[in-house]
Amino acid sequence: MNKKFDFKKLYLILIMIFFYAPIVYVVIFSFNESRSLTAFTGFSLRWYEKMFKSRSMMESVYYSLLVAVIATIVSTIVGTIAAIGLSKSNRVIRELVTQVNNIPMLNPDIVTAIGLMLFFTTLNIPTGFGTLLLAHIIFCIPYVMLSISPKLRQLDDNIAEAALDLGCTPFESLVKVIIPQIKEGIISGAIVAFTMSFDDFVISYFTTGPGINNISTYVYSASKRINPSINSLSTLIVLAITIVLIIMNVVPMLKERKVVKNEKNY
Repeated sequence: MNKKFDFKKLYLILIMIFFYAPIVYVVIFSFNESRSLTAFTGFSLRWYEKMFKSRSMMESVYYSLLVAVIATIVSTIVGTIAAIGLSKSNRVIRELVTQVNNIPMLNPDIVTAIGLMLFFTTLNIPTGFGTLLLAHIIFCIPYVMLSISPKLRQLDDNIAEAALDLGCTPFESLVKVIIPQIKEGIISGAIVAFTMSFDDFVISYFTTGPGINNISTYVYSASKRINPSINSLSTLIVLAITIVLIIMNVVPMLKERKVVKNEKNY
């Protein structure tokens, strides 16, 4: 029993090292004084200063955030409406659309990327910010629908009908009854959509145009030469993600404690 426990513990440690050692390495060498990526010669913030002075790097951050935010908002709205409408459809149509919706998620990214590139080329649409944004919206919608569908299956169909009987319009029933019941799925879908958009490389690479780079395509083009500023950019992204994760985990805990405290007071 002890040997088995020790093996599991060792296996867990090795997995943690495998995942986090590269991140720690990048963070450490983002403060390196020299351009070397193998020898730490001294502490310095020069690469952070260079990063903020680099117009191309700041533009890549700007485009990444802009595309991710717009794609998240649009795909969440479209995906939510589509999922709600699909839940009210007959079984055959629902199963058919669900299978079609799963194709982009099951396909390799390269297949989706080439398909979108050929689609834009066939329609003579010049690649640029518009095609990049449209591509991100298209491949984010299925993830939103997938996150919302389980919540809709748990929803009682009589709730919406009861709201209509009590005088609500269909829109009021949607906004005041259905959406509050599935808000957890909507939030999860939005988070997944933002993550997929912000992190994407393959689809961005095939659908963007000259002068339009997000972080992933910029890092790919800059990786062919030594550029320690990329380590600084990566470190700030890791820091931002860590802060968001802490907030997402701490805030619900604080709310739960507040509810428990109020219940005890009563």
